[in-house]
Amino acid sequence: MSLHDQLRAVHENRRRSIAAEAIEVMDRNGRELAASDLTERALGVGAPAPRFTLPAATGQRVALDGLLADGPVVLTFYRGAWCPYCNLALRALQEQHDAITARGARLVAVSPQIPDESLTLAEKERLAFDVLSDIGSEVAAQFGIAFDLSDELGTLYDQLGFDLKRVNAGHSRTLPLPATFVIDRTGTIRWAFVQTDYALRAEPADILAALDALD
Repeated sequence: MSLHDQLRAVHENRRRSIAAEAIEVMDRNGRELAASDLTERALGVGAPAPRFTLPAATGQRVALDGLLADGPVVLTFYRGAWCPYCNLALRALQEQHDAITARGARLVAVSPQIPDESLTLAEKERLAFDVLSDIGSEVAAQFGIAFDLSDELGTLYDQLGFDLKRVNAGHSRTLPLPATFVIDRTGTIRWAFVQTDYALRAEPADILAALDALD
């Protein structure tokens, strides 16, 4: 089953378990985000990737330049461990981790969560790749994929118990769009997936194909 099909199955199951009023809020905010120009403003193929250094779940600081010194980088942004779609996408990437490294690339995941939350996720999902903390989504903003939740949706997320104020170190309303970038050794984005729909993620097979297409 493709990641897309797995995500759709999770989406349909969750909609059956959430109150109709909550679904209406999510759907309305999803339509408004889709109608924005955020995906058009996001960095795309041919753009230089912004350089960054972020703390990893295990404590060390990881710099994009250091990763690129060893080869291309697969950089994926996710909302947080509270998001079931993110967890499913990260598990799918973990399943392809060996295939990614066999192509000489490094896989890195970034979220606005504090390092402790990232460490818990990495241990729970047995992730073999770096999970970095982008507090305040500052790096996500440099890639053009950061956005602020509406007050309405932020309040709903609080009611659902996501506790974004705590896990995001006070930046409870700023999140990244689901996005994945393949960056070549020169620091140029060679493939990009950016979506406003949180139930859609880059297919691992497409990421591998993008790596295979690098010069």
